[in-house]
Amino acid sequence: MNRRKFVQLSGMGAALFSSGMVQGKIISAEDLMIPGIDATAKKRLADVALNAAKSKGATYADVRIGRYLRQYFFTKEMRVENIVNSESYGLGVRVIANGTWGFCATNDLSVDSIAKCAATAVAIAKANSEMQEEPVILAAQKGVGIQTWKTPITKNAFTIPVKEKIDLLMKVNGEAIKNGATFVNSNLFFINEQKYFASTDGSYIDQDVHRMWPTFTVTAVDKKAGKFKTRDALSAPIGMGYEYLDGLASEKTSILGKPTVYRFSYDMVEDAILAAHQAQEKLTAKTVVAGKYDMILDPSNLGLTIHESVGHPLELDRVLGYEANLAGTSFATMEKWESKTFEYGSKIVNFVADKTQPNSMAAVGYDDEGVPCKNWNLIKDGILVNYQATRDQVHLLGEKESQGCSFADSWDSIQFQRMPNVSLQPGKEKYGVADMIKDTEKGIYILGRGSSSIDQQRYNFQFSGQLFYEVKNGEIVGMLDNAAYQSNSQEFWNSCAKICDKDDYRLFGTLFDGKGQPGQSSAVSHGCSTSRFNGVNVINTGRKI
Repeated sequence: MNRRKFVQLSGMGAALFSSGMVQGKIISAEDLMIPGIDATAKKRLADVALNAAKSKGATYADVRIGRYLRQYFFTKEMRVENIVNSESYGLGVRVIANGTWGFCATNDLSVDSIAKCAATAVAIAKANSEMQEEPVILAAQKGVGIQTWKTPITKNAFTIPVKEKIDLLMKVNGEAIKNGATFVNSNLFFINEQKYFASTDGSYIDQDVHRMWPTFTVTAVDKKAGKFKTRDALSAPIGMGYEYLDGLASEKTSILGKPTVYRFSYDMVEDAILAAHQAQEKLTAKTVVAGKYDMILDPSNLGLTIHESVGHPLELDRVLGYEANLAGTSFATMEKWESKTFEYGSKIVNFVADKTQPNSMAAVGYDDEGVPCKNWNLIKDGILVNYQATRDQVHLLGEKESQGCSFADSWDSIQFQRMPNVSLQPGKEKYGVADMIKDTEKGIYILGRGSSSIDQQRYNFQFSGQLFYEVKNGEIVGMLDNAAYQSNSQEFWNSCAKICDKDDYRLFGTLFDGKGQPGQSSAVSHGCSTSRFNGVNVINTGRKI
């Protein structure tokens, strides 16, 4: 029987792991490289389910055959705490009968079991129809025939020997300790989703999706003072293969000799060494003086703020109140969109939803309803212009085709509306981080994600970070500590005064974003360039012991 094993992820922010679970049966590392059944065999199984559903009275049906492979590494100092290799494999059938959804799933892929599963889905739909007041309105979607899509990778992470991965983490930990860390946890997360979709519309889509995340937390301790400080990795969860860990010099930038940031190639050892020094520096950093500052936010910090204050509020199911169990509803209600004048941000703020963005976490060719992925505007010149929706929601926006926002985290989860990549567009004029710092009289430059809090309407919030640098009269004058910025979503984005150009554009996001009840986890990226927000309230989070 398929099972779910929950894993404690130590040393990392809870915001990134609202649903961090390993699904499926435990297997060997070698089994991760065994190919699954081919697309022809999957089509035969899918047709069994589609034909059975139609014979029982379904007016629409789709089938998802999924094989989900995961490999997670957990280390602490110079020892390996755990290695988890898992596989989850099965089939889910979703139908419309009597104008109502029904769903059933099985991990028994015999013909009889699949036909029974489809019949059960139809029976559930018919039973549910007795309570449903309005029928499902499904946007038309022309079948796309037989299609394939793969994450463009050059190194499949599962083909890299376990020893090589352990050696990397031991080097990360060893170098961090050598350079001043008292404790260090490091982790590698690799995910491969082999997803097959078929529907009565005439689509047969085979997709092979890869994601990964290398990360760590270093801790420096001052025993005499009874203090400790941490610094997390500045890596990004990313839709790439093991090549992300090549550490190419061309993909990193040092900002005024201070922090080093990475784009599409990451040097984990180099970052750990720098993190150890910065954690030590934080022990003696000047505590921030509360007040109003111009905030210069690196993409490694701003990504989470985008996720919480723009990405989630513009999910249409939250707007409509359909989703409220996990993290609430939304302040960005329909009348604001209908007015066509709601100023979500300043005129330079432009947000695009995009599931086609290379190397991003939500990048796929087709969503879990077989809809070809695309990009569209959410906020244009500061004005709220659209939401994120699925096939059974878009009629509420007056649109005739889905935006491709359907996702399920497993074959045994019913697909529902999930966030695409939501990204702030870079500034159009040539303008870098050094220019932004030079133009700031009283500010704080923040990198990395720290603690976060936002209310149930995704409106009032507080965010912290990993690294804080005081900016005075156009120069970085030293490190700060104990800082967090407070605002509300509309006020904050209307304070956006400057955005760096495309040369600074980077992706950050989450590999384990949770939503729904029962909870599902998904992966999503948020791209942006370093941005400045004027006159933001900053508090001191420190306390005397």
